[in-house]
Amino acid sequence: MASLKQFKLPDVGEGLTEADIVRWYVKPGDVVTQNQTIVEIETAKALVELPCPFAGVVSELLVAEGSTVDVGTPIIIVDVAATAGSAAVASTDAPDEPANTLASTEATATGASSEVDALPAPDAGDEAGSDSSANGRTAVLVGYGPRNDTPVRRRARNSAPRPAAPARPAHAWPSVAPTVATPSNGAHPEPQPLRTEPAGSAPGVLAKPPVRKLARDLGIDIQSLRGSGPDGAITRSDVEAAADTSRAETAARPMPRGGEERIPIRGVRKATAQAMVSSAFSVPHVTEFTTIDVTRTMRAVNRLRELPEFADIKIGPLLLVAKAILLALDNYPMVNSVWDDRNEEIVVKHYVNLGIAAATPRGLVVPNIKNAEALSLVQLARSLSSLTATARDGRTSVADMQNGTFTITNVGIFGIDTGTPIINPGEAAILALGAIREQPWVHRGRVRPRWVTTLALSFDHRIIDGELGSRFLRDVAMFLEDPASSLLARL
Repeated sequence: MASLKQFKLPDVGEGLTEADIVRWYVKPGDVVTQNQTIVEIETAKALVELPCPFAGVVSELLVAEGSTVDVGTPIIIVDVAATAGSAAVASTDAPDEPANTLASTEATATGASSEVDALPAPDAGDEAGSDSSANGRTAVLVGYGPRNDTPVRRRARNSAPRPAAPARPAHAWPSVAPTVATPSNGAHPEPQPLRTEPAGSAPGVLAKPPVRKLARDLGIDIQSLRGSGPDGAITRSDVEAAADTSRAETAARPMPRGGEERIPIRGVRKATAQAMVSSAFSVPHVTEFTTIDVTRTMRAVNRLRELPEFADIKIGPLLLVAKAILLALDNYPMVNSVWDDRNEEIVVKHYVNLGIAAATPRGLVVPNIKNAEALSLVQLARSLSSLTATARDGRTSVADMQNGTFTITNVGIFGIDTGTPIINPGEAAILALGAIREQPWVHRGRVRPRWVTTLALSFDHRIIDGELGSRFLRDVAMFLEDPASSLLARL
């Protein structure tokens, strides 16, 4: 049938070939509007929500949740001709059945006959160079929206109120769905307070979309939680506390004996594995270590926290480690480069896209701060805070993880002294920050308690020889041993 339109899985990144279907937001029979979010997918780099390119009624879901499909594979069929008709018939033939008739009739105004691969050409009368509309339609995210001269038609509503069916999310933010009931004596009911909840969610649960996403990733049933936020809203802390409790209970249970468990290798974990194998066996890694006294760095962090400029920013030693690396890269730009096998060149990059390796429920991701060398210390602190929060929420975009030039991995947050990190593909070096512990240390000829950590630098020995790697690591260490003197020396 000509009215049945297939939506094929698009390439949402650069050269991605496949993605996993994580969650469908619609089911067969649902009315969808143009650009309504219909599915969440996981690529090798990020979680992405896809909008529907046309309006209509969902005819069939072609791919089940949890499946891996290639780019270009049809994933859903939408009947664009059934938008108004099917809903109206359902309302007439089954008056007692809760139906989303209002959404159905309002969707009529979306001009649901457009398709991604067959967009109408601009009218001949359009001004040259203008691409904001075509045939009187306004350009939207995918395809074109309704014609500007199309009147909005709505079916006359029944006089008696009827329950509203839960709407599927047309976007990531909450929608308001009032629920009313008609008393048996026929009297009009008192107005009920409206409750704001994400579409398609369990009733009575108040939580922001990122918090719901975190609960899904951690396997926490959000309906079982008691919220500590305003009006009983469930917060990130509530979910994390539930996850900690769940892990503790799991650890306390005896390990099942016999049998085996198979975990599919997909998404970020699959991409990370491929990248690490490629890097480990194609790049000659060398790792150097240095253990240093960072007591002055810890004091500097505490002083920064007291400044009004940093009042609303969560900062830690990682901020000064990042600053130390940026200053050292300015002295030794060859460390901020990449080996180009195809052209037989070393590409030295005179900008720093500073990557921060982040452990998330989906696996390891390495988003980066673009042009970090140009940021002030306050700007760098805000960027680090935003980057880590976004990664924890699982909202890191594909663009945020592309074109990194140098990476920091903070294994110290897990209580680990240090490690031998594998270089992120497309870079020449990576630095591991170990745990910062108070230890006995010889300071000014006497043994005193000092804050001590170990740094590990892995580098590509084709580009960086032992002398260059050692000088770079020494500069980073000198800054962290005395941040104030290092900054004054550069003025």
